[in-house]
Amino acid sequence: MPPPRLTDRAALSRARARARRAPEGMADFLHREMADEMQERLAMVNRSFTAPAVVSGFPDLWAELMPEATHVADDEVLDLSVGAHDLVIHALALHWADDPVGQLVQSHRALKPDGLFLACLFGGETLCELRDALTRAEIAELGGLSPRILPMAEIRDIGSLLQRAGFALPVADSLTLNVSYQTPFHLMHDLRAMGETNALDARHRQPAPRQLFLRMAEVYAADHGQEDGRIPATFEILFLSGWAPDASQPRPLRPGSAATRLADALGTEEHPVGGTLPPVGD
Repeated sequence: MPPPRLTDRAALSRARARARRAPEGMADFLHREMADEMQERLAMVNRSFTAPAVVSGFPDLWAELMPEATHVADDEVLDLSVGAHDLVIHALALHWADDPVGQLVQSHRALKPDGLFLACLFGGETLCELRDALTRAEIAELGGLSPRILPMAEIRDIGSLLQRAGFALPVADSLTLNVSYQTPFHLMHDLRAMGETNALDARHRQPAPRQLFLRMAEVYAADHGQEDGRIPATFEILFLSGWAPDASQPRPLRPGSAATRLADALGTEEHPVGGTLPPVGD
């Protein structure tokens, strides 16, 4: 069965196009932060990559940030050739995928043996303050809830997808970025300029009443506001890494193949399971 449809891709494309042509420019600070983070992580890997590729919602922007790479959009079918790359980066787009495992599998297929996959995406704590304020405001003003903020993955769930996609040596970790804004409306303006507005397929198509957002702003400031009058916004970034399998990679030893006893290495006595333990010393 096809995966359930999470994202209205047409609406997401419109949001991204609107962000690119914003008069004041796209709010790209998170993308730039992630590009720096990816470069730092690559610097810790003891090898050079000669055929990198980047998958993102903004290929033009990432072409500026990583000009040496091939850049493709995060379409349902990725425009990547099989076995053509030694590095694939999935950059701040995987949270919009209806089929994230499919995106990982396609990235895996695009890698040469022993090629590296890296991804960054928004995690479950992202915009927790806005989510809370909107929830409470909508209950108060409209008597119920509707899909307004994208549901985002938890690290314990997203990490297991790497193994399902066939990656070796999978690792998942997270980074929390705390940003502050003058008001919740300044945050929402930035989200629009990021192309990260509501593109959920299940969203209400009719505009929300103005009073909903006024109430949201009151709740946000009252419950989450800082002493200086500004409001915080949390962005949790999840990072994934994995390798295309190769015979040169380290593998766990076959059970029973150890050449040295653990007891000898620790300088202790070995006691069989079920045996009698020595008496405790004085």
